[in-house]
Amino acid sequence: MHKSVYDIIKMKKDGKKISAITSYDYTLASLCDKSGIDILLVGDSAGMVMLGYENTIPVTMDQMCMFTEAVSRARKNSLLVADLPFMSYQASIEDAIKNSGRLIQAGADAVKLEGGISMSETISAIVDVGIPVMGHIGLQPQTTMLSEGYKVQGRTKDTAIKLIEDAKELEEAGVFSIALEMISHEVAQIISETISVPTIGIGSGVGCNGQVLVVQDLLGMFEKIKPRFAKRYLNLSEDIVKALENYKNDVESGTFPAQENWFSMDDNEFKKLREQIGS
Repeated sequence: MHKSVYDIIKMKKDGKKISAITSYDYTLASLCDKSGIDILLVGDSAGMVMLGYENTIPVTMDQMCMFTEAVSRARKNSLLVADLPFMSYQASIEDAIKNSGRLIQAGADAVKLEGGISMSETISAIVDVGIPVMGHIGLQPQTTMLSEGYKVQGRTKDTAIKLIEDAKELEEAGVFSIALEMISHEVAQIISETISVPTIGIGSGVGCNGQVLVVQDLLGMFEKIKPRFAKRYLNLSEDIVKALENYKNDVESGTFPAQENWFSMDDNEFKKLREQIGS
């Protein structure tokens, strides 16, 4: 039986740190799940990592459902949370509920959406129909390019108070956890100590109840963006390119395929074939 939202909430109560990984495909999600990761997040960052977009704004519901379905087939142990993409929930509560339902039907256990106090009514409505919601405050990639750009949040007293108020409002609305993205570590710690639900940090310091990284960042596979908060545990890009170069060289030199890489006819059948075609 895979983890539930209640298991994640209990981890905070028990003082256990929560590990989360953003993953988008069956192969890597299988490995993440096997490793014992607590939460698999199907993020709309798939638009950049998997589809090559410049940001998350072009990502569609159909694409998020496809990625969610792939990851859901892979997971056996982790909680699965999927992002609601840009404009799939902002226009109306009806849209938010309908599209949340689509992600649940695609295999998610919960959905994640960006926004603070302005999204509390929408979150309450989604929760009221029985769909768990992870909140997301601080840097909000879906709209940051439309406003102030990528920068750390909560570095002044006034912005810190706003973030704390946002977090409390989301808790009141019924979220089971909140992602804190690029928030100053002091404010992230205050939020984590103030609210009862777990916080999952994205570049917001060690005071959060858990942490999330994109698996391609962790493995050193995504070269386009190298966020400061992403720790690389491997540098697979170099290893993969080297392996592909070796393959190319083997093909060109004729050392691949070798005999163990192909299939052969029975000797007698091959002899009959030669006799029939006269060669």
